[in-house]
Amino acid sequence: MKQITRITVGTLATAALLAGGTAISATAATAGTTGTTGTTATGTASTAAAPVTTSAYISSRKAVQIAKKRVPGARVSKVERDWEHGQRVWEVELRKGAWEYDVYVSARTGKIIKLKRDYDD
Repeated sequence: MKQITRITVGTLATAALLAGGTAISATAATAGTTGTTGTTATGTASTAAAPVTTSAYISSRKAVQIAKKRVPGARVSKVERDWEHGQRVWEVELRKGAWEYDVYVSARTGKIIKLKRDYDD
């Protein structure tokens, strides 16, 4: 009986993965569900919502808002996407008077990673 149950659970996990599921679906299948509408190991119908993972990044417009909040009254001279400290950032270059500011805003969290200030003669 144990061998039949293991084969059924393994078959459900394989079916979930082939149907476009993820490792989460396989984990749910071993617990008795498939992660989508389907049957459990005991043969009853179940519905479980698979969690959706998104890697949402902030827009350049939002990065500019964050940078201008940090350096009020400055005007934007350049915005580009870059890597800093191993993560995606928006590099926002601002000018205020004779000062030039480079504000690095995390593209994922919106936090300021780095701020450089240079005096331009």
